[in-house]
Amino acid sequence: MNRLHFSWLSGLSLAFLLAAGSALGADAEIVEVRKIWDQAPHNAFTDLIRFKDQWYCVFREGKGHVSPDGALRVLRSKDGKEWTSAALVTSESGDLRDAKITVTPEGQLMLCGASALHQPSEIRHQSLVWFSDDGENWSEPVEIGDPDFWLWRITWHKGVAYGVGYATAGPKKARLYKSQDGRNFEVLVENLFDVGYPNETGMVFLEDDTALCLLRRDGQPNEALLGRSKPPYTEWSWEGLGKRVGGPQMLRLADGRIVAAGRDYVGGATTRLWWLDPEEASLEEIAKLPSGGDTSYPGLVYHEGQLWVSYYSSHEGKTSIYLAQLKLPKAE
Repeated sequence: MNRLHFSWLSGLSLAFLLAAGSALGADAEIVEVRKIWDQAPHNAFTDLIRFKDQWYCVFREGKGHVSPDGALRVLRSKDGKEWTSAALVTSESGDLRDAKITVTPEGQLMLCGASALHQPSEIRHQSLVWFSDDGENWSEPVEIGDPDFWLWRITWHKGVAYGVGYATAGPKKARLYKSQDGRNFEVLVENLFDVGYPNETGMVFLEDDTALCLLRRDGQPNEALLGRSKPPYTEWSWEGLGKRVGGPQMLRLADGRIVAAGRDYVGGATTRLWWLDPEEASLEEIAKLPSGGDTSYPGLVYHEGQLWVSYYSSHEGKTSIYLAQLKLPKAE
């Protein structure tokens, strides 16, 4: 069993601290928020990327938050304002959930999700990936990871794919996977964390190749954690962040600052953004997006001087997909 450590192994570089320190505490400016999709009864669990000079937003749609007809919708836009459907990925054997998208080192789109298999079945969940050259035509699904370990998000670093899978049956724990090709994943850390109910994650890699992992926990305790590891990423230290975070994602900016986003539960669920200070293991709020009720699961892209955030929310009644543009304060 991994233990919580309440001190970091080593500090971040002085350059990061100088770049980040003066901007922490400054709020982001919300430039625009627009609803981009609401055609299904329930539209949720987003991710966002730019590929070949176009925007792609992916998410699950279905009859409800949990329903047997879940499918993964792929939207495309040239300007982030007008969106059209590029594809709908479906399954006859399960509810497809939690779409995530990235670009492989070979320059293909890689869509990741999990199938909640129709019961009765020998297993409950199977993680899947699909590949595409154009966002319209997708490969057949490729099973990745282990049955009943939900490989929730894939992050590429120096040609290697990493992802945390969490157990959906049996003892609650998370394990770390790696892959050289995005198709064949091997277990790198069998028991990454097992206190409470560890599950969803966001990962970033620092300039010195240090990996950071923002880990959601439910049950008791439910405090989110920040994990830290250096290559080869087999030994991790963990520190509490002092709050519960749902649907976490992180993005490291070119200047070294790290933006985190997810669901905040204080005073009712909302989607919020924070500065993450890895040295202090702290989250400092910079924006609360128009949101409420069933909400969160953001995608993050920094493009042409603005932070673009996809997310879903039911604050206007129907659970729909939104896209926000924010101007971040400059690091001084």
